[in-house]
Amino acid sequence: MNPSQHAFYILSEIFISLIGAGLLFAIWMAIQKNFKYKLSHEITIKRLDKGLLFLSFSLLVWFFSALITYLNLTIFKNDWLILVSQNIFSIGNSLFLILALYYLDNSPQYLYNNKKSIRKIILFLIFLSILSFLLSVKFDDTINTLGLRYSAIPDLILSAVLSWFLGISLYKTFANRDMLTVGIISIITIVVMFLSQLPEVFHTEHLEFYFDLLKIISKTALISIFLVLGTSWVIELSQLPTVTDMKIHFTDWNQVQLSIPSKGIINTKIEFGKKTTQFNNLLKFAVRRKFAPENEMCIEVFNGGEIVSQTYLSRIVENINEILILEAENKLTRNDLFTFIGQAKYRLRFLPNHIIIDSALLNEFVYNTENKQYKDFI
Repeated sequence: MNPSQHAFYILSEIFISLIGAGLLFAIWMAIQKNFKYKLSHEITIKRLDKGLLFLSFSLLVWFFSALITYLNLTIFKNDWLILVSQNIFSIGNSLFLILALYYLDNSPQYLYNNKKSIRKIILFLIFLSILSFLLSVKFDDTINTLGLRYSAIPDLILSAVLSWFLGISLYKTFANRDMLTVGIISIITIVVMFLSQLPEVFHTEHLEFYFDLLKIISKTALISIFLVLGTSWVIELSQLPTVTDMKIHFTDWNQVQLSIPSKGIINTKIEFGKKTTQFNNLLKFAVRRKFAPENEMCIEVFNGGEIVSQTYLSRIVENINEILILEAENKLTRNDLFTFIGQAKYRLRFLPNHIIIDSALLNEFVYNTENKQYKDFI
């Protein structure tokens, strides 16, 4: 392959990654500046902040990896060193991407079931990094080794797993935001990116130009997708009702009085009727938000959690919209009522002092045998 062509690819990756990381960081700064008041009334754990920062850090890893590769190409010229550093940087990038997925509301359950899952993933990444180094030493792999590169196999395995997680999470996230086209583009981009890594293991010199082209296209597309995701989070924040204006009063079984002025809902009575499961789930969130300590305010929503599916959250909102017959622009979304914290945990957005629960209703609820754990909060 022409050295100048490869240098062009590396320089392109350096600047694309640096610009992408800078733009994501700028979005994070905008959230800090423009939504500080709104965030100050939310729980202290901020998914949006951590998710954006980890995505930005993953792009910075790409930047440093490409920078070292370019310096080696022009100055150091140590083939063995660059191969090892590439594998280690790739694993570091995967770590930040996995940590970012941890804060997406549609990441695979294994990532957010508990903190032990994250620890296991980090230990697995460290193991792969060490294994990659040992294989490089044993088989004397370099970037010029033709045929099979054993040292790159651990990184390829990791890329396959990460591609699966990333594809599922991004597709579901964009699909839920009514951006199905972006979700499909995300799947295609991740598949192309994975295919572009195959030459790292099965090195064939005459195809390097085409695989470098695939890398540039897929990385540029993925960075653009991250920017779309970051922008959608900003839009989501800007459209959320201000929690200081939101109030909810549980007056009786299956009855609430709701106020969200920005949505045109002012002291409106809502009767859930026979949909007792929806009312009961909403009351659980309210009791935790009003009475529980901060680390107990959330409910885990996943198969095996206290609420087994996110569908139950959506049904609460859909039922309220049906009862109130709201205009399209005033219809409530799940994010209006619930805040996603991470680890499949959701919390009611209403401030504790804006939640009123009838005393007789509260006593009946906490003394129900199915709600024993809620006694400790009162």
